[in-house]
Amino acid sequence: MHEYSIVQSLINSCEGYVEEHGASRVVKVVVKIGVMSGVEPHLLQVAFDTFKEATVCEGCEFVVTIQRVKIQCKSCHKESELSKNEYLCPACRSADIAIIDGEEMMLMQLELE
Repeated sequence: MHEYSIVQSLINSCEGYVEEHGASRVVKVVVKIGVMSGVEPHLLQVAFDTFKEATVCEGCEFVVTIQRVKIQCKSCHKESELSKNEYLCPACRSADIAIIDGEEMMLMQLELE
């Protein structure tokens, strides 16, 4: 389960931000997980709940938002979010697309105290 190593890295980042800003703890962590990232949201939640104890994240709220695949069509230049796993431009049906979001996991927001 690579979610455990992701959570360890996330907690390490939180500890760095707490130190950098002279805070005492993290109140809220918000992450965005792309549907193509390979990260399982439920497993990430379980891993975070397990490893946050005795860290600056102990007791904090953990919020996960799911990012659908966002594309830009190279033919008609429209940006769209795909609602299903059909990698075609919804506007012109072209397969000549670039994926611009939905492939990564990102730390979006930290609330410190």
